[in-house]
Amino acid sequence: MYRYDEFDQQLISERVAQFRRQVQRRLDGELTEDQFKPLRLMNGLYLQLHAYMLRVNVPYGCLSAKQLRKLADIARRYDKDFGHFTTRQNIQFNWIKLEDTADILAELGEVEMNTIQSSGNCVRNITADPLAGRAADEIQDPRVWCELLRQYSILNPEFSYLPRKFKFAVTGSPNDRAAVAVHDIGLRLHLNARGDRGFEVIVGGGQGRTPVIGKTIREWIEPEHVISYVEAILRVYNIYGRRDNIYKARIKILVNALGIERFRELVDAEWENIRDGQLKVSNEELARIDAYFKPPAYESLPDLDDELASLRRVDPDFDAWMTSNVAAHKVPGYAIVSLSLKAPGRVPGDMTATTMDGVADLADAYSLGELRVTHRQNLVFVDVKQEDLHTLWEQLTELDLAAANIGRVSDIIACPGLDYCSLANARSIPVAQDIGRHFAAAEKLQEVGELTINISGCMNACGHHHVGNIGILGVDKRGKEFFQLTLGGSSDQNASLGDRLGPGLPQAEVPQAIEKIVDAYINKRQDDERFLDTYRRVGIEPFKQAVYGPVNSKKQVA
Repeated sequence: MYRYDEFDQQLISERVAQFRRQVQRRLDGELTEDQFKPLRLMNGLYLQLHAYMLRVNVPYGCLSAKQLRKLADIARRYDKDFGHFTTRQNIQFNWIKLEDTADILAELGEVEMNTIQSSGNCVRNITADPLAGRAADEIQDPRVWCELLRQYSILNPEFSYLPRKFKFAVTGSPNDRAAVAVHDIGLRLHLNARGDRGFEVIVGGGQGRTPVIGKTIREWIEPEHVISYVEAILRVYNIYGRRDNIYKARIKILVNALGIERFRELVDAEWENIRDGQLKVSNEELARIDAYFKPPAYESLPDLDDELASLRRVDPDFDAWMTSNVAAHKVPGYAIVSLSLKAPGRVPGDMTATTMDGVADLADAYSLGELRVTHRQNLVFVDVKQEDLHTLWEQLTELDLAAANIGRVSDIIACPGLDYCSLANARSIPVAQDIGRHFAAAEKLQEVGELTINISGCMNACGHHHVGNIGILGVDKRGKEFFQLTLGGSSDQNASLGDRLGPGLPQAEVPQAIEKIVDAYINKRQDDERFLDTYRRVGIEPFKQAVYGPVNSKKQVA
C-alpha cells in the first residue's frame, strides 16, 4: 500500500488546522452557511436531512487493518456506531457534529487518511479495480497510475473549481471491475499491436439525469504521456464546460454537445503544448511510486485445488461461497476473498464499529493486513492462503459477512436514499432489504447466477441504477414513493445503459416484480447463459409481459 511521505503528512496537518479555523468561524457566526458551504465541501462535509455527513477518501479502495480500526473508533465515538461504504470506494459517517469534524480529520491524518476533495467541483477520489495488483487476469497494477493522478490532482489550483465534480476510474485488466465507461475519464491499461502497455482513454461517461456511456477519445497512449493528456482534457473542460446550469455542467454534456471528434481536436491542440513538459512521467518518478506498491513477501505454497474440492463436496454452503466469493490470485497457493456486506436484511454497505474491528483482526490474520473497498459496496481480502479459506469462511460466517452472493441477486448496490439524503425521492434501503430477504436462499442465488441489481433514490443515480442488470429508481408520484425498473444495464467491459421496463411500482410490489423477471430469465436462458446475455438475445418484451401481463404490457411506453 502507498504510505504518506513527509509532504503528504505536512499537507494533511496544515489542511486540518485550516479547517479547524473555518469550523470555529462558522460556530461563532462569522460565516453564514452559504459562505461555509464551499469550504466544508472541499473537506468532504455535507449537510444532509438530519445531520452532517463526512465522506472519507479510501484512495483506489485500499485500506489497511490499522486504518479500518481507526474508522471503527470514529464510528463508535463520533457517529452512531457505524459507517457506510460507498460506490466510490469511500466510507461515509452520517451523524457527525460540526464541532467534532476537525478532531476527526486530525485523527484520520494519524493513519494516513483524509477527506480532501471527496466532494466539491474538483477531481474526486480516484477509483480502481478492487483486485488491483492481485488479479490473475491483470496486465499491470493500475494503482501506481491512480497514485500519480492523486498526487497530480490534489489541491491543484487550476482544477479546484471545475464546472462540476470530476471522477476518474482506472483498470489494468481486460475484465473491467472499475466501471471505467461511466466516469468522466476512464483509463484502461491494455496492449497495443506491438505488445506495448498503454492506456485507452475514455471520456464523458456518467450517470445521473443524463446517463451516458463514455466515448473513446484515444485508443492507445504511452503511459509517460497519460498525465499530460489528462490535463489537456481537464483544461478543455474547464474552458468550455457550462457553469450556468448545474444539470448541464458535467463533461459528458460538453462532449455530446461538441461531438467526440471536435472535442478530440481541442484536446489534441492543447496537449501539443504540454505533452513533453513537466507532466511527462519519467522512469525515475514511475519507479518512485511503484516502490510503494511492491508486492508482499509471498510464501512458496502448493496449489490446493484438490483439497478444497474435497471440502466443497461435503459442505454445500462452503461450496456456494467458494463459487461466488473467491477469485483467482496471480500467486499460486493464494486466493482473493470478497466479504459480502449484503446478508439478508442488512443495509447495503453499512458496517458497525464492532464488525470493523473484527474484520481488521481477520485482515491481519489472513490477508497480510490489507483489504479493499469495492464499488459494489463490499470488502475484499486480497492475500488469503488457500489453506486458510475454510477457516476464514467459518469466521466470516460468525461476523455475518459470508453470504454467498457476490455478483448475485441480493448483492445490491443502494444509495442512502430518503433515509438520509435531502435530494432523494424515495427510500432505497428498505427496497434493498426486501429483495435481499426475498432471495435469501443460497440455492436460489446459485441457480440464478450472475445478476446485478442497483437502486437509486433519485435521478442523481448514486446507486448506479442505470448500469444494473436490473435497475431500480425511486420516483415521487403525487407524494407517494414508486419505483421504476430498467433492464439490461452493465458497467463492465461491455457497458450499457438499462431500458425502462414500464410504469413505476409501489414498494410492496417490487420484490415480486424482481422474482417475475428472474423466473422469466430462467425460462428463457440457454445453457449457462447469464441474465444479461439472455436479455440482449431476447429483448425486453418477455420481461415486460412477466411483470405487467401480456395485455397491459403493450400499452406501456418503452
